Amino acid sequence: MRNMLKLMQSHLEQGEDLVLVTVIAASGATPRGTGARMLVGSEGRLRGTIGGGAVEYRSLQIAGKVLAEKSSYGHDFSLTKDDVQNLGMICGGAVTVYFHYIPAGDPDTIALAQEAETRFSLDQDLWLVSDIAAGGALSLADRTNTELALHLTRHPHRIQEGGKDLYIEQIHSAGKVYIFGGGHVAQELVPVLAHVGFRCVVMDDRAEFTRPELFPGAQQVIQGDLRNISNYLRIGNEDYVCVMTRGHAFDTLVQAQVLKCRPCYCGVIGSRAKAAGVRKVLKEEYGLTDAELDLVTTPIGLDIKGETPAEIAISIAAQMILHRAERNRQ
Repeated sequence: MRNMLKLMQSHLEQGEDLVLVTVIAASGATPRGTGARMLVGSEGRLRGTIGGGAVEYRSLQIAGKVLAEKSSYGHDFSLTKDDVQNLGMICGGAVTVYFHYIPAGDPDTIALAQEAETRFSLDQDLWLVSDIAAGGALSLADRTNTELALHLTRHPHRIQEGGKDLYIEQIHSAGKVYIFGGGHVAQELVPVLAHVGFRCVVMDDRAEFTRPELFPGAQQVIQGDLRNISNYLRIGNEDYVCVMTRGHAFDTLVQAQVLKCRPCYCGVIGSRAKAAGVRKVLKEEYGLTDAELDLVTTPIGLDIKGETPAEIAISIAAQMILHRAERNRQ
C-alpha cells in the first residue's frame, strides 16, 4: 500500500483523476479476498490487482465509468451459477467492490499520502479507513484513536453500525523480520521476503556477510556481536525471526536471546535431531520455559523437498506468508 499511495500522490499532483478500487467484502471461492486493491487512471490500471480475470475486467470498465461520471459507488458481483457462467469464472462466491473517485489535485488525499509516508518512515502501526457513507473518503487511524480502537485489527473488515459504514485495513505493521546469519540462504531469502512486503533486517558478526549489496531489499544490515543482540536491535511480539548462523553454537546462542522477546515467529535451520538437542540445552543451561521453546519452528520452511539455497528460501518465505495470513485472520 505504501507504493500505491506514493503513486496516487504523484498522479494527483500531475493533474490526473483516479479511482481506488477495493474489495470491501468477499465470501465463497473468489479470486481475491477482502482488502485487494487496484489504482486506476485515465490509461487504465496503474497498480495492484483485485484478482484478474473477468471480475477485474468488469471492474476496470466500471472504473472508467466512475472517472467519466466523477462519482463513487459500490458494485456487487454475486457469483452464482449463472454469474459464474456469464463471467467466465471457475469459482463461485460473492464480491463487493467499492470504486472511490479521487479528483485531480485533491488536497485531502495528497495530504493523507504524505502523512502516511511519514508514518511508514517512523515504522508505526497504521490503518487506512474508507468512509463508504461519505463517498469513500480516506483517513488514517492508529491505536490512539479511541473511537475506532476496538476495530483496528490485523484483518481488513467493514463496519456497518450506528449509522457508520467504514472499511478498515491495516496498511503498516511495526513488525520486522530479523535474520541472523548472512549466508547463502539469507541472501536468497531477503529479496523474496521484501517482494511480498516483509521488512528485513540482517545481522551477522562477519564483515564479508554484512555487505548491503548482498541483500537487495533489506531495510538494514548489521555487523555486530551475536552474543549481545540487544545492543543493536529490539525484538517484539510483532516481529519474525529466522536463525541461520554458521553453526549450532551460534544458533543456540541467538535463540537463547530472541525467544525471551516472544517473537510471533521463530524459524531455525536444522534437523529435528538437532532441534531436540538444542531444546534441551536452552531449557537446562539458559532457563527457557516450554512456552518460549514452543515458539520455535524447526526445520524452518515448508517441506517442499528443496535443497538449494534458493529453494530453501522459497520454502521459508512460503511458511512466513502462511503464518502472516493466519495471524491476519485472528
